[in-house]
Amino acid sequence: MKFADYRLSDELKRNLLEMGFRRPTDIQYKCIPAIQRGEDVLAIAQTGTGKTAAFAIPVIDKIQQIKKKTKKLGVRAIVVVPTRELAIQISKVFNTLGKQTKVQTLCVYGGVDQDPQISKLVKGVDIIVSTPGRMFDLISQGFLNLEKIETLILDEADHMLDLGFAKDIDDLVRKLPRRRQTLFFSATINKKIKQQAYKMVSSSAIRIQISPKDPVSKNVDHQIVLVEMDDKRFFLKRLVDENDSLKFLVFVRTKVRAERVCSAMERLNVDALTIHGDKDQIDRETALQAFRTDACKLLIATDVSARGIDIQGVDYVINYDIPEVAENYVHRVGRTGRGRNKGKALSFCSKNEKPLVEAIEEYTTVPITRAFVSKSEYNNTVELADDGKDDWRALIEIVPNKKGKKKK
Repeated sequence: MKFADYRLSDELKRNLLEMGFRRPTDIQYKCIPAIQRGEDVLAIAQTGTGKTAAFAIPVIDKIQQIKKKTKKLGVRAIVVVPTRELAIQISKVFNTLGKQTKVQTLCVYGGVDQDPQISKLVKGVDIIVSTPGRMFDLISQGFLNLEKIETLILDEADHMLDLGFAKDIDDLVRKLPRRRQTLFFSATINKKIKQQAYKMVSSSAIRIQISPKDPVSKNVDHQIVLVEMDDKRFFLKRLVDENDSLKFLVFVRTKVRAERVCSAMERLNVDALTIHGDKDQIDRETALQAFRTDACKLLIATDVSARGIDIQGVDYVINYDIPEVAENYVHRVGRTGRGRNKGKALSFCSKNEKPLVEAIEEYTTVPITRAFVSKSEYNNTVELADDGKDDWRALIEIVPNKKGKKKK
């Protein structure tokens, strides 16, 4: 099926074709008709599958059809997400998809002055994309009216629950009209997610699950190399120096760690920026923009950037620290190999982190390829960290796994 075959408004269909949308992804193919029929949807799909467009396209179309018949103002759909960066990204998708329609989308989030957001809200918008905190601020102040909400969308719902937003979600649902459509999108499904989802969607909700046995995208070549904790900075420097035209997204475990790794890179004459929860929103946006536009080739991040953020052209994801939560590995490496692009992910594993790798392999059900570094090459990397004359490809020798067994 092609997008041209869907029953969509002429404006939206024309825009999709101009943007290069020809055929829907699996999640889009299964979600769009159900959402158009007004069904509640519980959708589970791995990162990079096109989830945002799966709900944005039918919601925009529905509101466009309404606006052709009435001029009455009011927010008709609300998208709730866990992080500011994801709110900004999703609102851009809505505005891009709906640019030839009459549908207006506003992004609201905390950490910035609320007055510009209120000003736009008062003028009239159709869709709100928001983080929970700022959304409730605007509701309590009387600027956000939920009486006309017809569609509630929860995106990255599993991460919202992990961040402790379960009560906020329950409070929001109590304020919404009972007759509404609820779309619940999550990357993973577990007992906690099921309980929350089934409290919100109707008993006849459509459940859609796009989750292959190996949740890591086939477009990502991911490997692990054994590196002691204190030596990781030297390996990162060498990798960046020998691939200076590529873009690297580096994940660390904590905010403090992000700044320390950034400082270590600066001491080694490698330009880097950081993004994490302790930075002001304007600084976070500036860092992301610099990374997106290639003004900076190395961005060091905590897991706040692993969930749902779509940054085009990430060549390498580096797990400088192995994630403590196994499923976060999938979200991290999913920042590369987006769409039809290929990507690489390399994890630096110290001796103390080996149990974390075992947990990841148990979660993904697939052993991760080990890369072997000879003792002499290891020592050269540490001792000549600022040299970078050797080719990284010569540094590692891929050791294939035999009969699916983990390489020790």
